[in-house]
Amino acid sequence: MPCSSLFEPIRIGGLELANRLAVGPMHQFSAENGCMSDWHLIHLGHLAFSGAGVLIIETTAVLPEGRTTPADVGLWNDQTQSALCLTIESIRRWCDVPIAVELGHAGRRGSTEVPWLGGGPIAPGTGRDWRTVAPSALPFQSGQTPPRALDRLDLQRIREGFANAAARASRAGVDAIQLHAGDGQLLHQFLSPRSNRRDDAYGGSLHNRMRFPLEVFEAVRNALPARCPVTVRIPAYDGAGNGWSIEQAVVLAQALEARGCDGFQVCTGGLLAQPAPTRAREMAAVRRVKRSIDTPVILAVAEPDFERVEALVTDGHADVVALTRTLVESPRWPWHAARSLHGAVARPIQYRYLAG
Repeated sequence: MPCSSLFEPIRIGGLELANRLAVGPMHQFSAENGCMSDWHLIHLGHLAFSGAGVLIIETTAVLPEGRTTPADVGLWNDQTQSALCLTIESIRRWCDVPIAVELGHAGRRGSTEVPWLGGGPIAPGTGRDWRTVAPSALPFQSGQTPPRALDRLDLQRIREGFANAAARASRAGVDAIQLHAGDGQLLHQFLSPRSNRRDDAYGGSLHNRMRFPLEVFEAVRNALPARCPVTVRIPAYDGAGNGWSIEQAVVLAQALEARGCDGFQVCTGGLLAQPAPTRAREMAAVRRVKRSIDTPVILAVAEPDFERVEALVTDGHADVVALTRTLVESPRWPWHAARSLHGAVARPIQYRYLAG
């Protein structure tokens, strides 16, 4: 039988993946002062043995005020770096899967409760909240305290925060970096005219709105060894109305690719407090971006069917498929998919000789 295309290797920049499956980033809301906890070692170590070609660590804040919740993972000082390093070293003792981390800044979407406490804004004056920042003083939703509009010194600090976090990640042993510029995060907030009303060089025209995200990408790229790939999660739609569009997403992807971006994940929605676009519209956006660039495209799906995931790669919709909920519910999904699709995945030697 021919080998499954899902289990063929692929190169992302200077990193070769054994197959086209990724463990997608999953917020765990279990950090302490930005530091990974034992939960992260259990969670990530468990998924490291899934058989996927790469393990992507959840969105990690580059500055304390860049967190979505007080329980987000961060990477802004020696303590947070040491916690990440300990987790990676523990996994690497037993598993050589490539590990990536997604770096982000929540901007106006920060200072919220963890989901099991409602997920809403933290009440001011509780000692657990913080003043959020954004391109413009426009809240995420009505009734929320408006964020503080960023000035030039703020922008410099955030650029340096991204670059420093990338360098820390590399020193901690991470193999690749993904920048989060979608889902309503700060970089998405700069891109969209619905959240960016600035009248300086960082607002107005598409060129100006792209300026800060591109500066952040270049700062991160320059902070890393050439062998370390940098990919970007980019938005395709804001959700509704005249905002960020797929046509602008194509321009952004091409500009990032020209600056050395090694791959893209395309997402939709998140900028506004309203439902995201339909899955069909998201798939159309992914195809449009993929046709416009030469670098690999990652597609996140919640799909348990082996053949349907295989078809996403075989039919050219994506180069890598990122699984999240599917792997939580069935952590050995890639093992079973490889058996069904005539592929092969690495398994721990300890599991190869179990009876039965």
